[in-house]
Amino acid sequence: MAERDLYLREGLGYLPHLLELVDRNRASSTYGSFDRAYWHYRTSDFPSGMFQECVLPLALAYQLNHPENPFYKVERLKELVIAGIQFAARSSHPDGSCDDYFPYERAAGAATFSLYAATEASLLLGLREPSFVEFFKRRAAYLAHEGFSESGILSNHKALIVLALYNVFLITGDSFFKKTAGEKLAQLLSLQNTEGWFPEYEGCDPGYLTFTIDFLAKYYQKSKDETVLKPLERAVQFSSFFQHPDGSYGGEYGSRNTFHFLPHGFELMGSRFPVALRMADHFLESLEIGKRSYLEDDRIFCHYVYNFLQAYIDYSSRDLVASSHEKQSFTEIFQEAGLVIKNSGTHYGVISLCKGGVAKIFFGKKLVYCDSGLVGQARDGRKFISQVMAKNHSKIEGERIQIEGSCYEYQEILFSHWSFLLFRLFLLIFARFLPANFTRRILQAKAVVRTKKKIPFRYSKQFLFDGAPQVEWKFYLDEPSLQLKSLWIASDATFIYTATSQPFQPGTLQGWFDLSGIVEELNQKRTAVWRKPLS
Repeated sequence: MAERDLYLREGLGYLPHLLELVDRNRASSTYGSFDRAYWHYRTSDFPSGMFQECVLPLALAYQLNHPENPFYKVERLKELVIAGIQFAARSSHPDGSCDDYFPYERAAGAATFSLYAATEASLLLGLREPSFVEFFKRRAAYLAHEGFSESGILSNHKALIVLALYNVFLITGDSFFKKTAGEKLAQLLSLQNTEGWFPEYEGCDPGYLTFTIDFLAKYYQKSKDETVLKPLERAVQFSSFFQHPDGSYGGEYGSRNTFHFLPHGFELMGSRFPVALRMADHFLESLEIGKRSYLEDDRIFCHYVYNFLQAYIDYSSRDLVASSHEKQSFTEIFQEAGLVIKNSGTHYGVISLCKGGVAKIFFGKKLVYCDSGLVGQARDGRKFISQVMAKNHSKIEGERIQIEGSCYEYQEILFSHWSFLLFRLFLLIFARFLPANFTRRILQAKAVVRTKKKIPFRYSKQFLFDGAPQVEWKFYLDEPSLQLKSLWIASDATFIYTATSQPFQPGTLQGWFDLSGIVEELNQKRTAVWRKPLS
């Protein structure tokens, strides 16, 4: 199989599942809905607008002429694309917004992803029905007004709004949407950090950065707006440090814990930036050996499906030769992102200074240490974690990286029957009348930007990359009253809500380190040490 065809294989492999999700019954009032929980299982009382993004891979498969594509020019696919856009239009709110997880949520992300997908499908298939055009303009106007004011900074959403607005301009010819896309683009570019990354909530998330790169590269492909090229070059260069030796990418060291890698933007930029081409090639290697992350959730996986197909279509020439980080020895410190990359020649590590030393360490191409922070429980029942975005003291000297951190109380957020009922009543009675971002701010405060309440449990962590490479933990209990019941070093735990966190990636199989052997020593002596060789 040619390397390029790996993209095609990955994308087309999901088409049967997409066709399972959609309501294909023309007599049904939900014909064209891809939210199977809503139209089939009836476990939801409203349709999530995010699912209508699924029209785009169907449109791409319909148009893609390849002997291995059994969906090429199958009219049933085109019918379902049209039905999907029609359902998106009639299930949206009068202002053009839609919901994602809760009724009257008016989620900017769901509105943006589904608008981009619907407009891109319309451009591909030449769909210009007046009802579609009216719907696109209504939703685009909503996003132009409300999309950039959503609570929390999500640069990838902002980049996609720019792209979706430009698509609406291409369909309608209305210069308002082109002008607004340019204005929103300027706002987005002003957010780029000098290190090259765009912010996601509390900081830098390399995974979601590939979304932003992808959307800006698509925008450039359509608009030829050269103002995005320098920002794209800086973003691609920064992202290159987070592609691991085995081809995997990202992880819990990012602000949103994601492993995303969208290859299409890198293919589009490959002719301009050799490092983008190298990253795309390395990602193709990960596809071949099964090292990419797998996010198969029905609500999310579609992001990847159409991206794989687009990457196949826009596969870049491989005439350029790019340098590789893997053949060099270096220490790269991104102070503002709070991330350190250490390449010793034998080991490649990514370490988060601002999340208390969360890290992935590779020996050659083998992941030998996967650390997403401490998880434990005190004898009084309190649960605690260390994976929190905070300002930690750190020191980097030669082959030694040291981080000091604290532990914080952890409280799970789960609905009971009664709390869910009360929340749903609030949404149904009040949320429809509240400002667009009010409900989201409540959810964000509870699940994303959490209160950081320290407990009297500190640690220092040292990564040693010379001699016999190892990681060494030292633990300190600062109050006599605090007694521990259990303690682990997690390999894949996350503690803020991100819809796309917790995918499957081969590193998930690393397992947690059980520190029960030192808990009693720590309770009695108030300090203990734990070491792990990095080989």
